[in-house]
Amino acid sequence: MNRHIFALQQVARRTIASSARRQANNKVPLNQKLFQEDNGVPVHLKGGTSDALLYRATMVLTVLGTGYVLYEVVKAAFPQKK
Repeated sequence: MNRHIFALQQVARRTIASSARRQANNKVPLNQKLFQEDNGVPVHLKGGTSDALLYRATMVLTVLGTGYVLYEVVKAAFPQKK
């Protein structure tokens, strides 16, 4: 039983120690250059198309939510007469 555990430990240690480390690319300087560039674009839209889509979706949901809240307030303020 102990022999199997010892063999498993050796195999696990060997695969972990011999695995090649993947080099991570540092993207921070590129992002800093992009966001600090003075091109007239607001900072919340400098990320590109995905930022623009997220911004528009947020604005649409905000306007729809505000409209729905106002509708419910008016509906509660003037209840229907039976």
